Amino acid sequence: MWLLQGAGGTKGVAGFGEQMTHGSAKAAGIPPMVRSTRLRRWVALASAVAVLVTGAVVGQPGAPAAVAADYPSWGDVLNARASESAKEAEITRLEALLVQLEANVKATQAVSEQKGELYFAAQQVYDEAALKAQKLQEQADEASIAADESMRQAGQIAARTQRAGGSDLTATLFFSDSSAGDLLTQLGMASKVSQQSSGIFTKAKQDQNNAQSLTDQANLAKAALEELALAAQQAMIEAQAAADAATAALEEQAANQARLKAQLASLVENRIAAEDEYVEGIRAMWGAGANLGAGEISATGWARPSGGHISSGFGWRVPPKRGASTLHAGVDLAPGCGAPIFAAHGGTVVYAGRNGGYGNYILVNNGDGTSTAYGHIVDGGILVHVGQGVGPGQNIARVGTTGTSTGCHLHFEVRQGGSPIDPVGFLRGQGVSI
Repeated sequence: MWLLQGAGGTKGVAGFGEQMTHGSAKAAGIPPMVRSTRLRRWVALASAVAVLVTGAVVGQPGAPAAVAADYPSWGDVLNARASESAKEAEITRLEALLVQLEANVKATQAVSEQKGELYFAAQQVYDEAALKAQKLQEQADEASIAADESMRQAGQIAARTQRAGGSDLTATLFFSDSSAGDLLTQLGMASKVSQQSSGIFTKAKQDQNNAQSLTDQANLAKAALEELALAAQQAMIEAQAAADAATAALEEQAANQARLKAQLASLVENRIAAEDEYVEGIRAMWGAGANLGAGEISATGWARPSGGHISSGFGWRVPPKRGASTLHAGVDLAPGCGAPIFAAHGGTVVYAGRNGGYGNYILVNNGDGTSTAYGHIVDGGILVHVGQGVGPGQNIARVGTTGTSTGCHLHFEVRQGGSPIDPVGFLRGQGVSI
């Protein structure tokens, strides 16, 4: 699945970040049962979050259904000038259509914002849970290796004991031909060996129990992670649908607003408005996008997504607008407001719209197990659409400061298997320096 980013981040899930390795847990005096109980609480919390997000997504009202408006032609408007009553009726009609267009835009944008916030929250919980589940699995693997080594040592002790004629080394020494002095010396050594053997067997059992406990916890974490992944995926689908509806409403407004205003003016001000007036109005409203160059492409097919210096790196941090440490799942590049954003690699656009703290956001599935994400895009600066194929270095957006942002910059992420990784190190391996 292709999930999103962590620009602003959310507070880590309570308890889960406190998982310890075999050595540190033992040193801290935290028994496996306590750690297992803590993990089970986290799993229950993660499951509750997944249910909450999914329920909120399904339960929230969708974007208002588009109603096909009956727009008047210029002929209708000119004919209405024939009588005062017809003219007033047409003015009322035009004003209502303009109000409806504006209301549709605001309503769909509001729903898009809500869906984007849900998507953002679900993705943040998933991101942090994925990293912590991975760490827990690594701890389980380390504990298994330690348990195997302890069992090997215990097996060697058992084999030596068997070769000595049984488990009672003291009895074996008494019936040997050793002198009294030698016997006492050997008895002392046998006692030490017996104590050492007992300690090794005890440690082997403890290590085995610890490895099994951590493995069970890792499996529980994986199951919870699957629920969170499904919740984030559903949230992304809903957010994209809402973003598409908002875009459609905005396009509907752009396609008709200038003409309706020109028609209204022709009735209110008693002048004939040429059709090219509203055409020019549309052009002025949207403009013609700048013909920006593409990012330079490396031999591996990857490109630098933007110019500018790194203003914030990957990892845990205390963000400007929040008081708690959160995961910053990408890097921030600051090339300046309106600067071009380039696709870091070729792929297919799977999300293009609002996404909570990311603001305007694009997610590209690169088709090789990786995905790239671009956040804080300026309003009106998304230059691609869902399902569109993009090439490396293609201009896909413009830098802005939407969402949780204190200034114009690009929040850029690289994900492998849906989980965020450090983009700087990854791109360096692809021959790209940022």
